[in-house]
Amino acid sequence: MKLLTAATLLMATPWVIARPAPLVSIATHDAFFNNIAAYCGKAFEGKVTVDNAQGPSSFTDKKLVMHVRKCTDNELQVPFHVGDDASRTWIITKTGSGLSLKHDHRHEDGSDDISTMYGGHTLDAGFAQMQSFPADQYSKELFVSQGIAQSAGNTWQMYIYPKVFTYRLIRQGREFKVDFDLTKPVKAPAAPWGYVN
Repeated sequence: MKLLTAATLLMATPWVIARPAPLVSIATHDAFFNNIAAYCGKAFEGKVTVDNAQGPSSFTDKKLVMHVRKCTDNELQVPFHVGDDASRTWIITKTGSGLSLKHDHRHEDGSDDISTMYGGHTLDAGFAQMQSFPADQYSKELFVSQGIAQSAGNTWQMYIYPKVFTYRLIRQGREFKVDFDLTKPVKAPAAPWGYVN
């Protein structure tokens, strides 16, 4: 009798399909994300405008190109080519509690560099034109393990205005900034290392 009652209830209950929880966001994060996504498929040349590091720089005399290569509703992949070095890809992701910036570093054979997927997460609303990404815990532990504990204080910033996109790294005593000219698209480079064309 109990089995019959359970079977009757099951047949009488309409099928309910659970939907995934919504990925929430706020207006300034959405606007910033969309401002970059508007350039999807395009590439732009840049130049180092600030670099106060001591000693030679691997960016000197190299062609610098950012390519807004792949865009989904929740993720942007933006390779940053330094001359023939295609090891770097910035990954901006909507997380449901803000925006994440990760640095995907690969070797030429596509394997992961020991220093990869470091970055940070927004802690505030930011602006439609600018977001800051203070180093997350994974990154801090990675930097300490690699003997560069000073990098645990890193904050990465990205700015996007109608004519320029800026990538900036700051920490106590250190600043590095590259400005990309959004008014002059250039030929898109090949896929970064570890990615498929």
